[in-house]
Formats: sequence, structure tokens, C-alpha cells
Amino acid sequence: MPLPVAVLFSTLVVFVSLGRSFILLIFRQLCSPLRYLPGPPAPSFFMGNLEEMHNMENNDLIARWARTYGHTFVYRGFIGGCRLMTTDPVAVGHILGHAYDYPKPDFVRASLADMTAGYHGLVTVEGDDHKRQRKILTPAFSSTHIKSLTSIFWDKATELRDIWLAQVDDATDSAHHNNDVAGRDNSVTRTDVLLWLGRTTLDVIGLAGFDYAFNALKDDSNELAVAFSTIFSTARKFRVMTILQAWFPFLRRFRRNNVTTTQAQATMRRIGLELIDEKRRAADGELEKTMKNKLSEVNGERVRGRDLLSILSGSFVLSLTRYTKRPAVRSNLSTDASQQMSIEEVLCQISTFLAAGHETTSSALSWCLYALAQDCTGVQEKLRATLREVDDALTDAVVRCTYLDWVVRESLRLHAPVTTTMRVCMRDRDEIPLQEGEVLLDKNGNRRLSIPVKKWDIISVPIQAINKSNELWGDDASVFRPERWAAPPQEARAIPGLYSNILTFLNGNPLGGNRACIGYKFALMEIKIFLYVLLKDITFSIDPETIIEKRVNVVTRPFVKSEPHLGNQMPLNISRSSGSGSYP
Repeated sequence: MPLPVAVLFSTLVVFVSLGRSFILLIFRQLCSPLRYLPGPPAPSFFMGNLEEMHNMENNDLIARWARTYGHTFVYRGFIGGCRLMTTDPVAVGHILGHAYDYPKPDFVRASLADMTAGYHGLVTVEGDDHKRQRKILTPAFSSTHIKSLTSIFWDKATELRDIWLAQVDDATDSAHHNNDVAGRDNSVTRTDVLLWLGRTTLDVIGLAGFDYAFNALKDDSNELAVAFSTIFSTARKFRVMTILQAWFPFLRRFRRNNVTTTQAQATMRRIGLELIDEKRRAADGELEKTMKNKLSEVNGERVRGRDLLSILSGSFVLSLTRYTKRPAVRSNLSTDASQQMSIEEVLCQISTFLAAGHETTSSALSWCLYALAQDCTGVQEKLRATLREVDDALTDAVVRCTYLDWVVRESLRLHAPVTTTMRVCMRDRDEIPLQEGEVLLDKNGNRRLSIPVKKWDIISVPIQAINKSNELWGDDASVFRPERWAAPPQEARAIPGLYSNILTFLNGNPLGGNRACIGYKFALMEIKIFLYVLLKDITFSIDPETIIEKRVNVVTRPFVKSEPHLGNQMPLNISRSSGSGSYP
């Protein structure tokens, strides 16, 4: 076919595809029962309310809409499409509790896949594939197994503490050298805690998850740490093309991939293949001797090593055998197909847990330190005094420390690492129930006791808005007050959260919550041990004129409002706390 004809033909195919997708989209939206529900006016027909929602974590938009239109309302998406938004606890429980009937929309899965998770990882697969993967992965996150990893948490938290104290001491020495009396007295230095926590939690997930030492804390140029930092620090700007690519998948082929994202994907794939190759060699018997001391017992099954990849060995070594055409050691293999993963699935799990396992935790820790630094009611001092009375030889004593638990709960309530989740109805029709006594008034004045939805209707669950709802948490819902957890409001107990009546880790109880965060116990243990180690000896503060805002790029990360050109950062002042020890 001559070149001009080929180009013309390709162009025609694109326009036909666009037209077909556009007509289908319009038809779905015209048939949606959501069009009868109340909601805010849309500034734009083509972009609806999407542009003003781009900064909703800083402008209290959802709370303002809820005050005007009630707990359940409709906002507008692309070309005026109706999207349901609800903060009703019963409605949220129904949606999250029936997760396989309300999966993530394809464009959300595509976005997560592009963020290095891949299309075959736990956060992107749906239905039977998700059930199978979650069943295989669950033993790796049992309380017993997580407890066996705590030495890694302690070691890395201590390493970070020593680095920060060294920075303080360097500042003190410099002040002495320059005869700076104020500097000698205060011994304060400013550091980007987000950067350092990102490196540290990457080291943690590398060792705890894959028995792999990234050494990101010691290596400023660690390729994976730099790649992750760049990927998550660049919040996506509102672009019309991004919306078009979400709705018309074939346009994604024209997406200009960020070079760093491509490099990160290549790096993780290379590391994943290296780890898989090690398991293959172990299956061949080449590492049999070195693995002898790494045998452990998990859920009654013999596994090699304590890392996630070893725990998964029974699910994928059989696949490796087929992949490499080599015999496998079958003593610890599952012959049940439902307990096996393909090579591509294993690679995606590695990418998923490397990204999610360190990025969400570093974000949560950064926001917690920010809350403590900003607080002027003495919470940080009270927590420090409490922690110094805890026996650090006993991990259980640290994890069960009541006031530390309150602080962590309150921080995760106010600063959820993921602030919104989106779902799409895949039932032909459904009636989403509302809280008892709740009545939804549609545009025609009809009273509804449930929310009518149809297949392909999109639903947003505003995690952060529910966590901060005044109706659920009281008039001080936006205030950092750990003491509220001594007696949480009765209204808040209706929130169907996996953990502590907050939606930060999702759930949808009592219906199952099968899309809840599989690693939440791991994250909580890590967060508490890090706070214990850091706060005992370091005081955190923040310059009063520094205004921190939130940027969302899957995970919510901080940036300085007056320094947006510097990207994501959490600059806090650190100093030795009174009574802290000296460390080499």
C-alpha cells in the first residue's frame, strides 16, 4: 500500500474509533440514572468539574459540596458525564464490600500500571485473578511473619536516626566554628524528611520483602530511589489530553512516557528477573547449601527464607521450571494451579510491592512528623515522654503503647496517603443502600431511600473527606487531636474501615473488604517502630511561615506552597531532644 494511502487509512481508522467510542460514551451517560441526582454546576461541558477537583485536597471542595448537596451527589466528568460521590457510610460499605462488582475503572488501572505496578499486580488485577493472587500473598503478611521482620525496621530506623543526629551535630560544630551563639544553643538544622524517609522505607521493603539490599540510605545516587522519587514527586498537571487518553485507550499509544518512568520500569524488571533467577538456581539445587539456614515455617508450609519472594516460591517456582525448561525442587512447591503465578505476575508483584510498600509508608510517616511538628498543644512532648517509659527491648510493648497508637490513628485519619478511590458499577442495575434515616432527594423532588446505579456508572469514594467529616468526627475534625481516640464519636463508628473506623486502608466491613490493603499490619508495625526510634531523641519543628500543601499523584505528597518549583518536599527542623543520648 503506498505511504500516503496507508497514512490516510490509519487516520480514518483513528477517527472511526474516536467516533464510535464517543457515541458509546454519550449513550451510556444519557441512560445513567445518576443524571437525576443533585450536584454542583459544571464550569465546563467538556471537562465538567474535573479541573476544580484537581486541587481538592487543599481547597476543602468535597466538604463544601457535601454541606450544600448532602452526603450523596453527582459531579460532572468528561463531556458532562455523571459521576457519583458519596460520603454515606452505608453506601460506601456496599460499594467497597462488593469490590468485584465495583472494580476500578480501566483508566484507573492503566494509570496504576503506568506507575510501574504493571497490569498483572495485586493492585491492578480484578475478579478471579485478584482472588487467586491475594490468597497466595496473604501468608506473607501474617502477624507472625511480620513480627519476624521487625529487626529490619529497628535497624533502618536507627540508621536514619543516626544520620539525622549527625546532621544536627555538623550544624552545631559549624556554629561553634563561626562563633554563632544562637546556633550553638539551638543545634537545629533543616532537612527534607520526605526524601530521607523514602530512601529508608525503600531499604526496608527491599530487605523485608525480597531479601535485597538497595542501600538507598547510603547511596545518594541509588537508581531506583531516584526513579521513585521523580515518578511520585511530579504531580500530574490537569491536561485535556490526559482525560482523552483515559476515555479513549488507543490514544495512550501516543503518550510521551517520562524517561524516568521508563527507566524505573526497566530497573525493576531487571531486579525482578535477577531475584527470579536466584530462585531458579535455588530450585536447581545450586543454592541448596546456602539456603539451609533460611528454612522457616509459615501457615504449616515449609518455605525458604523470610522474605516475600521466598514465601511465594511455592507459587512460582513451578512456573519457573516451565519457563526455564529446568527441573525444580518440588518439596516446597504447590501443584495446585490456584496457588501458582506466572513469571509476568511475579514480576508485577515485585514492582507493586516495591512501589506501594515504600511510597505509602514514607508518605504516612512524613505527614505524621509534620502533624507533630506543627502541633502547639504539646502532643510531641507528651508522646516522647511516653515512649521513653516503654521498654525498647520488647517490640510488643512499643506496638501496644496506647498514646503512640492514638497518634498513628489520628495522623492516618487526617493525612491518608491515598485520598480518593474510584470504582465503576459492573452490575446491570443496582440500588446502593443509604444510612438509616437518610433520604436522597432527586432533581424531580422524589424521595429515594437508595442510590440507583447502572452498569458503567462511575463512583468516587472520597477517603480523606470521610476521614475528616465534621458530621462523623465533630466540629474539630480537621484538628490533630490524638486524645479523641480515647472515646471516638459514636457517629464515626459507622465508617466501614478495615482499621480503626477510618477508610485509609479501605475495607467495607462486614461484607469482606477484599480490596482492603493487604500490607496494613506491616505498615503499622513499621510506622510505630520508626516513630519510637526517631522521637525519643529528635525534636521536630517547622518554620511558621512555611505552608505545606498536598499534591496527589496516586499517593498524596507534600510540597511547600511558596516553592512549587522545588517539587515535593517536607522540610522540617530537627534538633536533639532534651535528654537524648549520644550516638557514634
